[in-house]
Amino acid sequence: MKLLIRGGRVIDPATKTDEVMDLLIEDGTIIARGKALTEMADQVIDAQGKWVTPGLIDVHVHLREPGYEYKETIHTGSKAAVMGGYTTICCMPNTDPVVDNEIMVEYIKMKAAREGYCHVLPIGAITKGQEGKELANIGRMVKAGACGISEDGKSVMDAGLLKTAMKYSKMFDIPVMSHCEDKSLVGGGVMNAGTQAQLLGLKGISNDSEEVIIARDILLARATGARLHLCHVSTKGGIALIEDAKRHGQEVSAEITPHHFTLCDRDVLDYDANTKMNPPLRSMDDVLALRQALKDDVVNIIATDHAPHSEDEKNCEYERAPFGIVGLETAFALGNTVLVQGGWLTPMQLIAKMSTNPARLIHLDKGSLEVGKTADISIFDPEAEVVVCAADFASKGHNTPFDGWKVQGKVCYTIVDGQIRMAEGVIQE
Repeated sequence: MKLLIRGGRVIDPATKTDEVMDLLIEDGTIIARGKALTEMADQVIDAQGKWVTPGLIDVHVHLREPGYEYKETIHTGSKAAVMGGYTTICCMPNTDPVVDNEIMVEYIKMKAAREGYCHVLPIGAITKGQEGKELANIGRMVKAGACGISEDGKSVMDAGLLKTAMKYSKMFDIPVMSHCEDKSLVGGGVMNAGTQAQLLGLKGISNDSEEVIIARDILLARATGARLHLCHVSTKGGIALIEDAKRHGQEVSAEITPHHFTLCDRDVLDYDANTKMNPPLRSMDDVLALRQALKDDVVNIIATDHAPHSEDEKNCEYERAPFGIVGLETAFALGNTVLVQGGWLTPMQLIAKMSTNPARLIHLDKGSLEVGKTADISIFDPEAEVVVCAADFASKGHNTPFDGWKVQGKVCYTIVDGQIRMAEGVIQE
């Protein structure tokens, strides 16, 4: 079967292409691209006025399976992914049981192959059971298909143990994806420390609880030569530490989430637990630093930290509610609205941070629309106005602070391995 995508604005950061052209796909592969292709096709998509980009890639997703299927499953999470324009997602290991061995890695891959709508790549835990006491068997997990290691949801507080893990990660050439949070400095906080926390009578989380671990992990990565990736950076001070490391030639990458570059702690109103995430929404000064870091390429990846919870879990006192929000189905629209329409990024920069750069982090041969590449493709209407409706999410989780927001940018098609998996808001089974 041949699929022709006609007349779209092809934005391909891998080849620095930004022009109107056609793409021809056959047997899951891009076989031609150019202006006014004349080849016959079995199906034609009219992409005039739309962006045609490499499929989005998210290196930070919580699918909750196994153990917490009432929150999300590989089936529903991957469905949410294609609704959001994602063709590859990487799932974190904090499940039950924890993904800390090759059997669990293989289980997730098997489930994704059977039930998934997009590519799903497991991330292995750094320590057994994420207990921070004994290293997981990193080599076996990598051999089974783990694309990186992380203790996401917590930090490995034993610096010696983490340093050893970094040495292994260098051996297998995978990133250490670091959740930066010193629990002793968090001290039971539930939102950003500042005036808004005082007004609401809520215990605050200071910036240094994140920054002290960022600094430590940068030093450990410098000592070991490991590829360090810093998850969900949220503070101005953290950006300064990353900028300094890069200035000294260190290979360190980082990600910023859409909720952290969109909202600030003043948006925590009426004790709505859908504004409760970890790290918390920071000050507007921090938010502006995050946007500038994306603009200057100090931070080169946008990731969602998609964290679904049930309605009952979030519908309680702010202090008792779990941290986290869903993000797969709103990420592109927020990026386009806040960063592109807001003048911070060009369309090319946005797509690089949501596709090409994430692919490079995990050494994935995707994130490109070159001839010969796998046809993982997303098509967006950047001008379309959309009202976010959490009730319509494909994800089991509806926990979002963006419900009812008017945003600009619609996901029109998601194509995985040359197969249309979502077309105009409808999943293609």
